[in-house]
Amino acid sequence: MLELNNITFHYSPQKSVFHNFTMKYENNGIYGLLGKNGTGKSTLLYLIMGMLHPETGEILFNGINTSLRTPSTLSNMFIVPEEYNIPDIRFSQFTKTLAPLYPRFSEEMLKKCLNGFELAHDVNLGTLSMGEKKKAYMCLALATNPQLLLMDEPTNGLDIPSKSQFRKVLASCMNEDQTVIISTHQVKDVELLLDYVTMIDNNRILINDKMENLFSEDETVDLEKLFNSKLNEYGKVQ
Repeated sequence: MLELNNITFHYSPQKSVFHNFTMKYENNGIYGLLGKNGTGKSTLLYLIMGMLHPETGEILFNGINTSLRTPSTLSNMFIVPEEYNIPDIRFSQFTKTLAPLYPRFSEEMLKKCLNGFELAHDVNLGTLSMGEKKKAYMCLALATNPQLLLMDEPTNGLDIPSKSQFRKVLASCMNEDQTVIISTHQVKDVELLLDYVTMIDNNRILINDKMENLFSEDETVDLEKLFNSKLNEYGKVQ
């Protein structure tokens, strides 16, 4: 479904992020994208969305180059960035403006997500805290019902009860034909949600595999420990 084929991307001649980087996401489900600061996780999400363009190579979503930003592709993808601005208007106005851009938009799903986050259905966005705005934005993202949903640090700014709500809402509002890629440093917030995990470091793929292949049924899931172990392992090889 999603292919990154030999992509190269630099922010400057001195700062190379990816060089001939290749990776595939072949199955639907929830993926965790893990890596150190500065290793390119957020950049990768923006490249997938076509908001940044690789210098070489291509990124294909359902066989279409995302750099082309075709309406059929954009209407089936959505990104929740780490930082964003939401206009100080009522939530109903906000959704009314964006919903026509997404043919799969679901009012029923929107209500379900808002209820899950305990948000009013027609709240004034200008009155919300940053954490509440993030929850409202995630409700909108899930309601667009895209085949590919990207989330960059979605639990940053959420309190402990809201993080629990996030896990429940995401698990209950996903469809079987969807793929969600979550880039995060807050591994403990999401690890029990994940079907797959991708770990990258300095243009290398450390892991891109099913969770069930990484941990046995009687083993405690600890992605932070696994990530540090893989970093040490690859460091000794270098």
